[in-house]
Amino acid sequence: MSNALIECHKLSQYFDDAGQRVDIFAELDLTIEQGQSVAITGASGSGKSTLLYLLGGLEKPKSGQVIIQGENLAKLSANKLAAFRNKNLGFVYQFHHLLPEFSALENVAMPLLIRGNSVRQARQYAEDLLIRVGLQKRLSHKPGEMSGGERQRTAIARALVTNPKCLLADEPTGNLDNRTARQVYELLLELNSELQTSLIIVTHDEHMADSMQVKFNLADGQITKEQQNQNLL
Repeated sequence: MSNALIECHKLSQYFDDAGQRVDIFAELDLTIEQGQSVAITGASGSGKSTLLYLLGGLEKPKSGQVIIQGENLAKLSANKLAAFRNKNLGFVYQFHHLLPEFSALENVAMPLLIRGNSVRQARQYAEDLLIRVGLQKRLSHKPGEMSGGERQRTAIARALVTNPKCLLADEPTGNLDNRTARQVYELLLELNSELQTSLIIVTHDEHMADSMQVKFNLADGQITKEQQNQNLL
């Protein structure tokens, strides 16, 4: 029985530059298992973030398929795709993208409110998760009143509040100092282990990449599996 969460088949992406086709990558095959922690590495411009956005249904490939839990993303309407993402996927970016006028609690509760949960239930789930990521004293603080690490922890809580099957993170520690970055990626690994949420991280941080169970490298339009590491934190 397959344990695959995400499957990519012959995935290709390119763009036009002054009438010339520029390939980012071509006919990639990739499988990510449920509960797995995965790093995607590669040089700047190799297409790492593009691949992550395709996996998350934020962009459409020129050809090929992205299948998540048996669902072909290309066959979903815009509304159904948005609902699918809200239910199954969480996203964390290099910059937190929190709403500045709302508190940490309100920011984290927002995806549940969009889904249709009651205000009471959304706030309770949000509070529980903020406590889990160590922000019990920051519930009422707005992003401008928190440190960079606290804002990123809030963003992680927001991404996980819907209990997604997979968390996709694009350089989640790229805007943090080394000490804070280590705290954040250790938290991500703890949550991956505890919640069994698959974790896919695009990163330049080799130490973070080496802490994942699987590491892929994207170069010259092709992806290779570099290592599998079972000696985690």
